[in-house]
This record gives sequence, C-alpha cells and structure tokens, in this order.
Amino acid sequence: MRMEVAEEPRKGAYMSLAREIAPHLPLLRRYARALTGAQPSGDAFVAATLEAIVARPEEFPRDVDPRAGLYQVFHQIWSSANIEVDMDDAVETSRGARKAQERLRGLAPLSRQALLLTTLEGFTTPETARILDRSPVEVNALLDDALEELDRQTKARILIIEDETVIAMDLSDIVTQIGHEVCAVESTAAGAVAAADRERPDLVLADIQLADGSSGIDAVRQILESFDVPVIFITAFPDRLLTGERPEPTFLITKPYSPDMVRAQVSQALFFESTGSLN
Repeated sequence: MRMEVAEEPRKGAYMSLAREIAPHLPLLRRYARALTGAQPSGDAFVAATLEAIVARPEEFPRDVDPRAGLYQVFHQIWSSANIEVDMDDAVETSRGARKAQERLRGLAPLSRQALLLTTLEGFTTPETARILDRSPVEVNALLDDALEELDRQTKARILIIEDETVIAMDLSDIVTQIGHEVCAVESTAAGAVAAADRERPDLVLADIQLADGSSGIDAVRQILESFDVPVIFITAFPDRLLTGERPEPTFLITKPYSPDMVRAQVSQALFFESTGSLN
C-alpha cells in the first residue's frame, strides 16, 4: 500500500510532463531522422528518450521550456550511445540512406547537430548550447564550420513548386545566392510534373497548397513515380504532415521561414540524397 501511495505523485508528475512534451514529438522525430539519416534509427532514439523520461520524470530539465528540455534529454541519450561510430547499424538500406551513412562519417558530428538545432528546429544559440552542453561561443564556431562544409556540397538544379509569386522569387534568390540553379518555377501540380519530367531537377522545393487548388503532395508523388529526387516541403502547418504515421516527408520548411533555414534544409536534403518519402 505504501508503494502505491508513493507511486501516485510520480505518476501524476509524468502525466503532467507528458502533456507538455507531446506537441513537440513530431518535430523531434523529424530532427532525429535528419540526424541519423534513417527514420527507424531516429525513432529508436526518440523512444529511448521517452523511456528515460518515464523512468525518471523528476530529472527532466525544468529550468528551460519543455521543448528544449525534451531535446536536451534526447541528446543525453544520443551522446551516451556513441551513434557516430555505429552508423552501419541503421536499418534503412536504400541507396540514399547508405550514401548518407557514408557521408555522415566524414562530417563533424557536433557541427551538424548545432546546424540542425538552430536552423531546422529554430533554437537560439544559448538554447542550442544548453542542449549540446557547450558554450555559446563553441556553438557559433560549430555553425561556421557546418556552413562551410555544406557550401562545399555539389551544386544542384532546383525545381520550385510555389503559387505565391513573392515567396517563389524569395526562394529563388536564396538558392541562387548559395550557388544553385533554379531550373523551373511552377504554381500548379500539372505544371510541376511536366517541368520535373522535362528538367530532371536535383532537388524539389514544394508548397502544399497550389494556385488551382491542386496539391503539391500529389505533384511530388507523381514526380517520384518517375525518378528519385530529394524533396523539401514548404508549409505553414507541419503537423498535417508530421503525423507519426508513414509515409511522411523527411525535410520540411515551416512558414514563416528564414534564409538560413532554407539554406540548411537544401544542403541537408542534397547531403542525404533521400526522397520525400511520400511515394
């Protein structure tokens, strides 16, 4: 009976914490996938993170907001597993996943983590420093190294599927400034599929809702039926795509976006050479 009474506060603390972190789990899954290059291995680390929180809810970081605390626990699990030397254990065996694993060995792990946390996940430099257990000065140095490395990646021909002219022009400016070429800009699904068949781009940037009521998701599905190409979806509603069910996209740019976010996502997508996973 005493044990049951003692467990009640612990259970209550976990249930309260669970409600706080639940909205952030889809984005943590996206981050874990980008970090590992494979959804199964990324999900395994997310699951291990949740298990650690369930086992010791009282140790969850409370001096930061719940999302930062969740990522901090994730990185404690990640660091203790030494995943950087165990990439051969990843479950995905597609050509893109294997190539990603090969390239991951050549990158500085902390630089990649710092870049993803600040650009993909939108954490500030101090928040990222706390998550990685580093100083802000170290994080800024890691970011400089990461961007230099990503800029050395192969330049690409990019298809932009976007029905808002101002956003399409902005995206074009961003990707051309970092050395890529925009091979076509389309505002409808039919136009996008035709352009992809004609141009065979190296990367697709796709909005979800298009001018004529058609779907960027449908356009991407048709494109991926013809050939493999990395896809980055652009949306103001990431929860609609990050459902926890498959298929779901690997790369997302959330509106409103920053140029650094676009730059990092483009570089990451080309780096991993994985498709949008909606085929």
